[in-house]
Amino acid sequence: MKTVGQAVPHESARGHVTGEALYADDLLGRFPNVLHAWPVLAPHAHASLTMLDASPALAEPGICTVLTAADVSGENDTGAARHDEPLFPTEIVFHQQPVAWVLGETLEAARLGASRIRAEYQPLPAVLTIEDAIASRSFHSGPIQIVRGNPDAALAQSPHRLEGELMIGGQEHFYLETQCSLAWLDESGGLMVESSTQHPSETQEIVARVLGLPRHQITVQCLRMGGAFGGKEVQANPYAAVAALGTWKTKRPVRVRLPRFLDMVLTGKRHPFLARFAVGFEKGGQIQALKLSLYSDGGWSLDLSEPVLARALFHCDNAYFIPSLEATGYVCRTHKTSQTAFRGFGGPQGMVVIEDVIDRIARTLALPSDLIRERNFYREGQSTHYGQPVKDADRISRIWTQLKEKSNFTSRRNIIERDNKRHPHCKRGIAMTPVKFGISFTATMFNQAGALILIYKDGSVQVNHGGTEMGQGLHTKIRQIAAEGLGVKEDSIRVMPTSTGKIPNTSATAASAGSDLNGAAVLDACVQLKTRLAPVAAALLGAEVADVRFASGSLSAGEKEVPFRDVINAAYMQRVPLFAQGYYRTPEIHYDAKTMQGRPFYYFGYGAAVSEVEIDGFTGAYRLLRTDILHDVGESLSPIVDRGQVEGGFIQGVGWLTLEELVWDINGRLMTNGASTYKLPAWSEVPEKFNVEFLERAAEPGVVFGSKAVGEPPLMLAISVREALREAIAAFGSGGIVTLDSPATPERVFWAIKHARTGQSAPELAKAEVDGE
Repeated sequence: MKTVGQAVPHESARGHVTGEALYADDLLGRFPNVLHAWPVLAPHAHASLTMLDASPALAEPGICTVLTAADVSGENDTGAARHDEPLFPTEIVFHQQPVAWVLGETLEAARLGASRIRAEYQPLPAVLTIEDAIASRSFHSGPIQIVRGNPDAALAQSPHRLEGELMIGGQEHFYLETQCSLAWLDESGGLMVESSTQHPSETQEIVARVLGLPRHQITVQCLRMGGAFGGKEVQANPYAAVAALGTWKTKRPVRVRLPRFLDMVLTGKRHPFLARFAVGFEKGGQIQALKLSLYSDGGWSLDLSEPVLARALFHCDNAYFIPSLEATGYVCRTHKTSQTAFRGFGGPQGMVVIEDVIDRIARTLALPSDLIRERNFYREGQSTHYGQPVKDADRISRIWTQLKEKSNFTSRRNIIERDNKRHPHCKRGIAMTPVKFGISFTATMFNQAGALILIYKDGSVQVNHGGTEMGQGLHTKIRQIAAEGLGVKEDSIRVMPTSTGKIPNTSATAASAGSDLNGAAVLDACVQLKTRLAPVAAALLGAEVADVRFASGSLSAGEKEVPFRDVINAAYMQRVPLFAQGYYRTPEIHYDAKTMQGRPFYYFGYGAAVSEVEIDGFTGAYRLLRTDILHDVGESLSPIVDRGQVEGGFIQGVGWLTLEELVWDINGRLMTNGASTYKLPAWSEVPEKFNVEFLERAAEPGVVFGSKAVGEPPLMLAISVREALREAIAAFGSGGIVTLDSPATPERVFWAIKHARTGQSAPELAKAEVDGE
């Protein structure tokens, strides 16, 4: 029976709902003498630390020690890219930055001890907005630029031209399990770290660096994560380092777990972006030229901001061919949390900009926006602005046509236009947007993976690989791949926790490449084992090696079959090795970071969505009535898992674009620091009608079992909701461009409706309201 492609439940689904599935903090009970860590927080966005006195804390009951820079025997830094993240800083660069960590017998003791520490600061000027960073030339990086053609000349020659800007907000990861690490000394004096991390090997590297130890002394394990979304790709590292440092100093287990408030004020978010653009286009809406400047808010350190910005520049075309394009990016340095990876990794911000531009073109020409989109789609044989041919470009039009027909888009739009004329205070809007998303790490060296498969004499199998499970279903897919690859039943496969002690030098589970990379490595190991086992089975069956088949826990040739377990026992008796190391490296990819040209992606994931909304003109409140999605997942490895990724990614995108607003005050303090002030999507945001289908006959050659990545691309399908809101807003007026910064909160929608009706901007309208006009 075929295993891959079957609709099986998530491998930990039962454990998730019963509480049996363990996470890092659940291991706490195994260590009765564990110490708890709490940070000493700086009350400034930018300041110099002039004095730190830990003695009052040490006098408190239950306090074991205070960790400071003096305890670091290695390097006092946890920055992965530029070594610009001191673990114990002397210059404060964001509000609530930890300057020391207190270790106590209980969490409450540690918290009280931290409050007793005396610290003095010299406040310094802070840069808190992208605009301020631009004005003061406060940049981590830039300019980073991609150029095709002659955009200046093409703009000058274009019959129509528009200029504008768009502010795109960030997003809190709000994973269910906050940052957590638990460290202890093993029986041989080495250091064990259980960390909620997407990148165990990098966590191992950072811990080793801080302690001044070789990496073989450090073992990092990730049992599973309660969500991550990119927020634990690098930002798990400092908390693992604190736990490890505490253990190394005290010789006792140390636990670091951030409560929600601390997790929100200390960790990075999705990057806010400011986009400024000029576009030239024909009277039919075909884009001739685009000049685009993207400014991302990187926060206090570089983190992953450069590759995030690069992916935004790569995806500022979305699914559209732009003959002349100049895209320039800067990473702004501000005194806020260090913004980091988040599902889509800059791609969503780039796509939002071009979709905003498309809508402005449509309104300028008084043409339907879906028509403008169709006229600009990539065609077979065309290449991106970074020089990569758009493989399977015909899938864009194929998905678009199928979805447009299946969703009854045209007839629904006609009905909406008619009904809007009859309802002056309640309007609906419908929009359709595509997605073209590149799959692979743009840092080429990360596109590799390893696996280790162990077969025991009873026929049971352990599978080790370098990917981490964060609820996305990677282990479920790996188990299906291993079962299919070895021809055994799924219940004979055990996928082990991810450990640097089993698979070294792993890449982060990110870039939507977890299944592509680790699945291929597992399959490679399976092929090696089958190659060894086939001759053994052939002898038992009296058949030729070429005739041996592996399936459903047996090996067969013709009418004869022998159980897998018996073949394994025979192989053991013949001294055939029953373990194998698998390896995979993505082929054919290359990329020059200096010229921003090459083939950074192995393939593209495609999709499209139609969304319909309804807005109350009195309040700006709205409802998402219906969404139809057609997405390209290749040949699905696990349909239930993939459907969950599409639905969940879409809703997370809806939250980013409509609800989730990060607010800092004038002192750099994060105001939206909990679920009471930061609005997350809930059941009420799920469309009343939600139809999700996968593109058929879409196998991707060269990828494990013809599958395609599905983690990130669906998030960008939510752009259809933002564009539907703009359609509904426009219906309140008599025409003209709809400007709407992101997120499109009810407040912003309310002012956009006012603008559509009066032509006045939001600040002008607000002033008029205050003045009583």
